[in-house]
Amino acid sequence: MTSPRLRATPAGAPAGVAGHGPLPRLGLVSPDWVLLAVAVVAVSASGPLTAATAAPALAIAFWRNALAVAALLPTLLRRPALRAELAGVDRRTLLLSLAAGTALAAHFALWLPSLRLTSVASSVALATTTPLWTVLALRLLGHRRPAAVWLGSAVAFAGVVLLTGVDLAVSTEALLGDALALGGGIAGAVYVLLGAEVRRTTSTTSYTLLCYGAATALLLPVCLLAGAALGGYPGETWLQLLAITVVAQLLGHSLLNRVVRGLGPSVTSTSLLLETPGAVLIAALALGQLPPVAAYPALVVILAGLALVIRGERR
Repeated sequence: MTSPRLRATPAGAPAGVAGHGPLPRLGLVSPDWVLLAVAVVAVSASGPLTAATAAPALAIAFWRNALAVAALLPTLLRRPALRAELAGVDRRTLLLSLAAGTALAAHFALWLPSLRLTSVASSVALATTTPLWTVLALRLLGHRRPAAVWLGSAVAFAGVVLLTGVDLAVSTEALLGDALALGGGIAGAVYVLLGAEVRRTTSTTSYTLLCYGAATALLLPVCLLAGAALGGYPGETWLQLLAITVVAQLLGHSLLNRVVRGLGPSVTSTSLLLETPGAVLIAALALGQLPPVAAYPALVVILAGLALVIRGERR
């Protein structure tokens, strides 16, 4: 039985995901780019939607996964091929999918509560270290990333810092929030890497059902132990939870799971840095909040970093 872990490629071998060959070439006309753009816009709306939802952070994390699973179940019932695929999932794929769901649950459980302990700037900056951890993990697994990928990841993250600023407070509560946000960024990298591996052989729908199902099952006891109310909300809050599920989870995370197979984990995770300026611009359009002056140059810097990552991966 193959071990359920990411396998490293031999030194000097073409760097693919988990040792299964070279990464696909990133054609500029690929539909994946359009889907990635939609996904980035969708996850950018997650912050404003979450901030407007009057429910505990852990409860939001639980419901966005649980409602996503509920939304996918009719597809499972209508498609015999999907049921057959899930029934035939091997042990390694199942374990990797469950591990990805665990990482996703950890990402939400750590990052969302951090927003209430430390400044939003610190939380966002630390949570968006995902691409840096992704590239580092790939290197440790034996995948030699081009210098442009390392440089692009650093440049893109610098754009986030430019927008959010460096605001590390020294209070115990703020330091705890910073630690939670950093943990959320690391968990996000694990989620992206595991998803890239599973998606090599598994359809997007099968993977998301397994992953979101695992996240839901893990977040439920966490909410109960933390005393986070899972019900008793007004109708407006339930509508907001549905909006978060449809936009951020189904259009955001599910499309990211769709494109990671073709674009690779480095490009996919680096593109998530666009979530920060995207959220600022969405707030400006939807709420009439004037973006800070730093939003526009930060967006340019992040795009420049992403371009470097894409160029490095294509080479």
